[in-house]
Formats: sequence, structure tokens, C-alpha cells
Amino acid sequence: MKQKTALTFTALGTIAILVAYFLLSPTPANHTQTNNVPRVPLVIKEKLSPEAYNVMYEKGTERPYSSPLNSEHRKGTFVTADTGLPVYRSEDKYDSGTGWPSFTKPIKGSVLFVEDNSLFTPRIEVISKDTGAHLGHVFNDGPAPEGKRYCMNGVALKFIPDPVQ
Repeated sequence: MKQKTALTFTALGTIAILVAYFLLSPTPANHTQTNNVPRVPLVIKEKLSPEAYNVMYEKGTERPYSSPLNSEHRKGTFVTADTGLPVYRSEDKYDSGTGWPSFTKPIKGSVLFVEDNSLFTPRIEVISKDTGAHLGHVFNDGPAPEGKRYCMNGVALKFIPDPVQ
């Protein structure tokens, strides 16, 4: 009898903690927010593939050499897969040999940078300015003149070719 009572109190305590967490959480459970970036309803999940959602909103990483954007060489604009925000131009894309689409610079004002300490070494995460979605990371080993390598997850991007003239 004492074991049953103890188990009941443990279960009730766990439920109370979970209810308090969700009620007192500063960000509603059905929204995503990163720093001062606007909240985005999770209905956007329906618009994305499971892999794209994992990368963009759960900070996953796609497998290297898996993105068709690695071999995209037409002139155009790379936009975010969730909202279509223009973030990179094809003129700034290059083959870094890493297996992910890489760029020398973003379109001015399109992305934000956040310190990422999730691995053994600090990195700089690149997120979209409009939703705070994870796009990739920036490293200081890119080509001249900028010296930056914006290493992006291809599933976080879509390509819009320039109109044929």
C-alpha cells in the first residue's frame, strides 16, 4: 500500500512540474523564438519536409554531399525554405569541398549570427533574420577577399533562378 501511495505522489508531482513548465514558459509551446527574432507558428512545419524542419527548427544538420544545391550553378538567388527570404546570391557560392553549399557572403541584412557552443569548439551559427531558423554556420577559412565560409544546410534553402534574358 505504501508503495502504491508513493508511486501516485511521484506521478502527480511529475505532472505538476510539466504543467507548471508549460504554463510558465515564456515562449508558448506552439511557437519558436530565437533571441529577438519574431515568433513563428509551428504551422510552418506542414510546409517543410521532416528533414528541413529538423535542420531549421531543431538545429539538426543534413548529411554532407546530400544536397542537390551542391551542384546548382545557374545564376539566381538562394532563399530560405520556410519563408522564401533571399539570403545568398549564386555569384557568392563556391565549392568548399565540405559537402554543404558554401558561400562567401550573405545578402546584406538577411541573416543574424548567434554564438553556438553545442560542440567541442565554439562556432557562429547563421540564422534567418525573419524567423530565426537555423541555416548553418560561418567559419573563417573561406576564400579572399572576405575570408569567410558560410556553410549552409541545403535543405534549409531553395534556389530561384534568375529570369532568362
